[in-house]
Amino acid sequence: MNSPGKSHHVPVSAGLGHVGKMSTLAWQVLRAMPRRPFQVRECVQQAWFFASVTILPTAMVAIPFGAVIAMQLGSLTQQIGAQSFTGAASALALLQQASPLITALLVAGAGGSAMCADIGARAIREEIAAMEVLGVSPVHRLIVPRVVGAVLVSLLLNGLVSVVGVLGGYFFNVVLQGGTPGAYLASFNALAQLPDLWVSEFKALLYGFVAGVVAAYRGLNPAGGPKGVGDAVNQAVVITFLLLFLINLVITGIYLQLVPPKGL
Repeated sequence: MNSPGKSHHVPVSAGLGHVGKMSTLAWQVLRAMPRRPFQVRECVQQAWFFASVTILPTAMVAIPFGAVIAMQLGSLTQQIGAQSFTGAASALALLQQASPLITALLVAGAGGSAMCADIGARAIREEIAAMEVLGVSPVHRLIVPRVVGAVLVSLLLNGLVSVVGVLGGYFFNVVLQGGTPGAYLASFNALAQLPDLWVSEFKALLYGFVAGVVAAYRGLNPAGGPKGVGDAVNQAVVITFLLLFLINLVITGIYLQLVPPKGL
């Protein structure tokens, strides 16, 4: 009979084992990226697939997200008599935090789940094992183009969310709350800086990479059978969400320490 202490250690060691294997896969993907021949056609197809399933939902999520942030901050700045800073506050919140997270959640939820299901189906049909027997690296042939496609689409979607969110915030703040267009734009110009955009794009790049690697890892290791693939897809989405929020916390903390805020 297992002792209580031993039963507690099993999930922890299993979790650490998964973390190690996922980190190993991420390293293998990075190493395989420069290798030739690069699967350009596969990468373009995967990027197009990711874009086709995420562009419309991303835009539809960005508009209310930008509106909620703008209205909430507009109400708050009216209370403290700082309406002229609504534009800067809402735009910076969108650019630094909301845009990369919306992008990542949709890339992981829509694109990553489909990618995990595709690779998982190949795994239970033993296509992955057949490729290894033939001396073809599944990481180089299948995983790298998908991860690169996810990263490219994340970068592009992040720009789309930033633009749509800022325009949505402008509309709701100026039209619905009676804000001044000049004050909205001037405050944004006064407080925003180029590193805000760079850190936003870096987050999107990292999120796309993590979403692709997690989806690939769970797809390569299904429990067995179609039900195992379905469970792997669910686990991939949940694990990706948890990792993204953790990474976001770390990067934001480092960025706010290293990059001084722009003064008025």
